[in-house]
This record gives sequence, structure tokens and C-alpha cells, in this order.
Amino acid sequence: MPLESMQINEQTGFEKSEKIFRPWSPKKVLFTPDALDQPYGGELYENIKLKGIPVEVLKNNRLTGLRGEDERETYRIAKSTLAVVNAPPSQLKLQPIPPSADYQFHLAQGCPAHCHYCYLAGSLSGPPVIRVYANLPQILENLKNYFRPGAVTSFEASCYTDPLSLEHLTGGLSKTIAFFNQFEEAHLRFVTKFTAVEPLLSVNHQHHTRARISLNATEVARALEGGVPNIRARIEALKKLALPKASGGGDYPVGVVLAPIIPIDNWKQHYSILLKEISEAIGFASDLSFELITHRYTEGSRNLLQQWYPNTKLDMTEDNRSRKLNKFGGIKYVFNKEMMAEMKSFFYAEISKHLPRAKILYWT
Repeated sequence: MPLESMQINEQTGFEKSEKIFRPWSPKKVLFTPDALDQPYGGELYENIKLKGIPVEVLKNNRLTGLRGEDERETYRIAKSTLAVVNAPPSQLKLQPIPPSADYQFHLAQGCPAHCHYCYLAGSLSGPPVIRVYANLPQILENLKNYFRPGAVTSFEASCYTDPLSLEHLTGGLSKTIAFFNQFEEAHLRFVTKFTAVEPLLSVNHQHHTRARISLNATEVARALEGGVPNIRARIEALKKLALPKASGGGDYPVGVVLAPIIPIDNWKQHYSILLKEISEAIGFASDLSFELITHRYTEGSRNLLQQWYPNTKLDMTEDNRSRKLNKFGGIKYVFNKEMMAEMKSFFYAEISKHLPRAKILYWT
């Protein structure tokens, strides 16, 4: 599975030349009237206007005008638009999300990154516009209805979005972490590919939030992950989150979401380099978790992704795949049994070698 070649430092696995990453800035921000009726919606309106980003208040609570002549143009329009809306009532009925957490909830929907394997493709209806929910206080208060008596209930905030990618515009993740600070019986989990973690370092979290960074082999990230910071910067962000407060860090329980694992050419070498670099950066962390997620796709997501990224290097042929039913009865394509067994054995051994104190939460 060769990916696009590039200049890699053989010792570190990182690119020799690093680009400066700039936070996402939408070309326009749309506000629905009901979102502006929310105090948090009004706060977002003032903050975004101060940044000089064009703002439009819609005449009604429907998002329109986001489709182009084809899926590629629709993608381009939607991915440059931020919409501030209210989450519908259906999102207050939380769904379980094993093995990641007990329940999922959403601060936003959509993501400004351009990952060629995007798991949201085909999962969300309509153009992939980035929506931020103005009724965040209501969303957070609703979580109390799902606390389990006598046990810790975990909540995942990153199923439909990358919350840190929007934090410079919304502040919503900091508010959410502060909310969970109040409760011993509820813990928050979020994952991000972004690195502007500074606003989170001073938030009082009482270790009730696990901050996870999505990482991959540098060659995979470089070829398939657009619009996000490079792997070196992400590892540094993970280190900041894990460092004690006295050392200028956030003192968070931290985690690595290694996804999607792809057996590219020389994959063992590439992933060994990555795990070594993680170890050198955060080997001190006493509370570190790993989540290991192999690449998979559905027929629908493959068709859509190939329209969004017609020149992708991502291999979505079925040569080394098996068909598997998902929990909704649909078919997804995963790596075949032999490849899955080889990869699982490798990653468990390498993580034990480089990061013996880390906990592997699951393999899928």
C-alpha cells in the first residue's frame, strides 16, 4: 500500500520541513434566529464579529444555499462555512457509544479538517457544514439525566466533531470541561488532531476529563490528513496536556487514539518510530491510554470520499478486506482476519515495550 512519498527524517520519522499551521477560519458564519435567542449564541455572535469574520443572520432556522453543482463543490462550500444553530431535541436523547464511552453527546457537528478517510462521510445527512450548537448549556444540563447511581458514567464529546478545532471561535470545550469538574460521578472524554491546547491548561478539571490526541504514522498523516497540524506538533500538544501544573501543563489524564491504522509499505517500521517518539515525549505520564482503531469503510462512505478526494492515495479496494455487519445491519469493510491478527499482535507488543505503563482500552 504505497502512499505518496515525501522527505522523512530517518531518525525521527518526521518530515524534514514543517509547515506553520494556522487555525481554521470560516469564510462566513451563519446564525439562525433561534440560536441568537440563546445567551451562548449571543456570546458567539459577539466573539466572531470581533474576529472580523463575515456574519449573516438567517431569516429562518433552516440552512440553505450550501449545495453546489456536484458533491465536490458542495464539499468546498460547506467546509468553509460555520453555522451556529440549536441542537435538535433528538440530540438530547443520548446514544451509547461503546467501546469509547457510555454515551455520546455533541457540542458541534462537522469538522474543518480534510481527512481522506473521514468517518463522518455518509454518517451525517446533508452538506458537511460545520455546525456549533448555541444551546450548549441545555445540552450539558441534560447529561445529568444519564448519570448512573453508584458508578462513574463516561461521555464522549468527539463523535461528530473535533471540539478543539473550533475552540478559538467558541470556547465550548473549556466550558464543557468546567461543567464536568463539578461531578465525581461523570467523566468527559474528547479527542482531537489539533494542537492549540493552551486555553485548556488552566481549566480546573479535577481529573474528570481525559484529553486524547489522534496520532498516526507520519507517512499516513502527511498523505491523508489535510488541514491539521503535523504529528510532531500533536505529540507536543499531548505532552502539554499531560505535564503537571507546576511544569506549565494541564495535568490531564491523557490518551492516544491511534487511528486509522493502515498497513502501508514498511508499516511496522513507521509505527515503531511513532511509538518511540510518543514514549520519549510522555513516558512520564502515569495515566495514559491507547485506543487502537483499524481503517474501515462502508460502500456509501467510500463513494462519497472518492468524490470529495478524487486524487486520494487511500486504498479502498477490497483485495485485503473482509465484509462485516455493523450494529445497524449495514456492511463495512475491514482488514482480513490474518492482517488484523498480525497488526494487533504487533501493536500490543510495541506499546508494552515502549510505554509499559500505558493501558490499551480496546482494539477494533
